[in-house]
Amino acid sequence: MPSSPSPDISTATSQQAEELARHVAQGLNRSPKTLSSMYFYDDEGSRLFQQIMALPEYYPTRTEYQLLSTHSAAIIDALRAADGAPFYMIELGAGDGLKTKILLRHLLATGIDFSYVPVDISPAAIDGLEASLRDELPSLRVEPVVTDYVSALQLMATKPGRKAVLFLGSNIGNFLPDERLAFLRQLVQPLSSDDRLLIGFDLQKDPRLIRAAYDDAQGVTAAFNLNLLTRLNRELGAEFDLAYWRHYTDYDPLAGVVRSFLVSTRAQTVPIAALDISFDFAAWEIVHTENSYKFTAAQIQNLAADAGFQVSNFFTDAQDYFADVILTPTA
Repeated sequence: MPSSPSPDISTATSQQAEELARHVAQGLNRSPKTLSSMYFYDDEGSRLFQQIMALPEYYPTRTEYQLLSTHSAAIIDALRAADGAPFYMIELGAGDGLKTKILLRHLLATGIDFSYVPVDISPAAIDGLEASLRDELPSLRVEPVVTDYVSALQLMATKPGRKAVLFLGSNIGNFLPDERLAFLRQLVQPLSSDDRLLIGFDLQKDPRLIRAAYDDAQGVTAAFNLNLLTRLNRELGAEFDLAYWRHYTDYDPLAGVVRSFLVSTRAQTVPIAALDISFDFAAWEIVHTENSYKFTAAQIQNLAADAGFQVSNFFTDAQDYFADVILTPTA
């Protein structure tokens, strides 16, 4: 086992480090032990996820890209104000902006007055996106923000005028059902009936196709999952030896959810310096790291209604693998 490193929080604020430490203390004291997928996305995690999106098994990104390319004009018409008034396009979890650029190019071509506000928890992701937008779309007004979703929700309330909020990809599927509903109810609060939410949903389909997307042959998804332990080593002074951990994932078609785990391959004790505590792991004990729910159209309709939205537009690809849905606040 490696010698104890000193915690390095140079890539995170002290507040973020405290939140991470609190989360780890709570999660590793549960049964079964859990760690949240929201902490996958440090700079290395974001880089690995870019690789995942290009994998042949990972259908969501290329499917949504094709969907947005096909329906960009109709989506923009549904998002913008009918009177052509200026608006903010606020994207939660912007990443590299690959898919969003489809909409941004269309907006710029039509001369619509808007500002783009990309939000991401990764400074490297925001820096990379900002640089690529300067190069590819130099006339675009960009107000990048490095923060988490909760802070972004607070930010939204300070923006006057119409807002079009984007939550692309299948990010909504990472929330547990109660958390998903609570998140959308939070999200609707700063929105008026004139605002719109464009949100991506991965649809239920062949279970084998879904499972392969989260356990690719090249092992990139495994590296992405294991990088969470590397982050804890770096930022909290943990002593996880990655040689004794494995990635495991499976899809439950009854519940419509992919579940991912880190598996301890032997009995081991792992100190975490920032917490001044050690955690025991039994041989083959699992740590639950991610859920990825898949949806039906009826589930999406019901979720929207329960959260205070109504479905105004429902866009799918030719194979019905994925849906980008525009929601309107009902209040």
